Amino acid sequence: METREAILAYSQSEKAKVGLLMAAQLIEMCNGMPDHEKHAAERFLRPLIGMIANEVHLSRQMTSADMWTSVDKSLNTALVMMNSGVLSEATYHVAQAISGVTTIGQRAMQHLISRKLL
Repeated sequence: METREAILAYSQSEKAKVGLLMAAQLIEMCNGMPDHEKHAAERFLRPLIGMIANEVHLSRQMTSADMWTSVDKSLNTALVMMNSGVLSEATYHVAQAISGVTTIGQRAMQHLISRKLL
């Protein structure tokens, strides 16, 4: 990993992680709502997860695409679960995306620390 790529990967991972944590919290809140209220909340969640997926797509263009593949797959699966009406199953896939983004950020930070930039 080059220094420029590590800086971009670290900043993008932090941005994506914040959005994913918010999405995970909202999904958990929705899981406790009555069915007639869930639909309104899902209309907010889909675009939110879509925006995060767009950030991941941008990250793939700015850095090595390979490091973001698992995150992208997890987000797409979470959206499929939501669109299929199985919101509770989306929680697992968002958690997987959080794990992947955290790993990317950690690797980038380790690179920057080894270069004495952090």
